[in-house]
Amino acid sequence: MSNDKEIRQPMQPEEVDFEQKKRIKEEVSDGPQVLNPGDRVTDEAQTLEEKAKQVAVDAPDITGDHIVVPAYFVVDEPDGEKKALHHVKDAEEISDVIRQARVDEDGNRQWR
Repeated sequence: MSNDKEIRQPMQPEEVDFEQKKRIKEEVSDGPQVLNPGDRVTDEAQTLEEKAKQVAVDAPDITGDHIVVPAYFVVDEPDGEKKALHHVKDAEEISDVIRQARVDEDGNRQWR
């Protein structure tokens, strides 16, 4: 998979797919859940683009701001490939990626 295709993730409430909002609302209305609907890994065979569109949280927070948190974080690997990391299952790897990433004075990511 090459790095030339831009992956757009929903970061605002209006960017979340209506069908996904509906499914999440139905799951939550069934009563208390151990996990948020977006915390479960649903289908490993999904494409990078499909994973990128999934959200873990699409709700108001305690301050009243409406927040959207992706279920997968799409990261650029040092070799130029893109990879989707699940925010629960791959949390340690996400932390590793953050620690590895450095930004130069022009705002460009530099890898160690």
